[in-house]
Amino acid sequence: RLRLHDGKLVKDRRYHLRTYPNCFVAKELTDWLIDHKEAPDRETGIRLMQKLMDHYIIHHVCDEHSDYKDAKLLYRFRKDDGTFPLSKDVKVFMRGQSLYEKLVSVEESILKVREENSVKYQRAFLGSEMIDWLIQEGEVENRQEAVELGRALLEHGIIQHVSNRHHFFDSDILYQFWINFRRRRRLTELLNENSSRALSESPDSPFCLRKLNPDPGNTSFLSVQTNKEIKIVSAVRRSSITSLSGNSNAYFSAPPTLVFPPVAECNPKSVLKRPVTNEELLSPGAPYVKKTLTIVGDAVGWGFVVRGGRPCHIQAVDPGGPAAAAGMKVCQFVFSVNGVYVLHLDYQTISSLIMTGPRTLVMEVMEAIE
Repeated sequence: RLRLHDGKLVKDRRYHLRTYPNCFVAKELTDWLIDHKEAPDRETGIRLMQKLMDHYIIHHVCDEHSDYKDAKLLYRFRKDDGTFPLSKDVKVFMRGQSLYEKLVSVEESILKVREENSVKYQRAFLGSEMIDWLIQEGEVENRQEAVELGRALLEHGIIQHVSNRHHFFDSDILYQFWINFRRRRRLTELLNENSSRALSESPDSPFCLRKLNPDPGNTSFLSVQTNKEIKIVSAVRRSSITSLSGNSNAYFSAPPTLVFPPVAECNPKSVLKRPVTNEELLSPGAPYVKKTLTIVGDAVGWGFVVRGGRPCHIQAVDPGGPAAAAGMKVCQFVFSVNGVYVLHLDYQTISSLIMTGPRTLVMEVMEAIE
């Protein structure tokens, strides 16, 4: 919306002796989407704009059309005419985004890399420091109001206790922002978020990532083990905000988005021949070697499945995906993610850590020496 305003595609327009403020011509916008590589063709551009209409983000200026037509018709962003529906969930999300932007753009921000129990956490802060800052900046009137705001942010998956054990308190407990609001998102991500079921129902990590609605027998993700039966894994894509709902924390409610990633059905049987403990992995002389993998996500994600917990292991790797190209293999154990030690975490927490991080993923894994 802001880019269209800057490009003068959104402006006051006159039609049949009447002026319509802050609107755009559908056909011009479709051209713009293609020119700016937001859509590969007109059909995709139309589908993208229809998605925005379905979720009450844009509408026809006279509400005479419920669908988006690639024609010389006038449409408008609901935020430009005050008709955008602001539910409680959306208000909390927008408040969290505003606070995040304010915090990351100031010098000496309370958001820092902090350490607890020898584990480093990105974008972390103390609960009491956040409350002091909220009062100092005039965001709230008193400490009680600040605690209520912090709890709302936590319940909506915007912030979280670093080890997922506490609600928000006015204390020296360490929290971190769980959403990276500055990750660049593309409109085409909307087209793959079709399922109405929450990711929390999924038995798998949300980064078993392949093409959605695959052609039978052709593009499905195969979890292949030479000594096991081949299992077909249905597709799940990398999401943005919705990825957070994959965490099983009782304090999480689904973030305020209107769509959710599809649910995966993956081989529930572990690929490990036997359980392995952290003590066994870390004991001196253990038959394991540590490797560092740098995985650059593609348009649909990274292409692997992580399962288990304390430690987590790689359950499946898409043979044609970025993870396989970086050297990831099944049965490897996840030691760290983007510099954060994760041997003590479950796969849901690791999933959220990966989803909210950068597209270039740096993982340390431990692999058995043959």
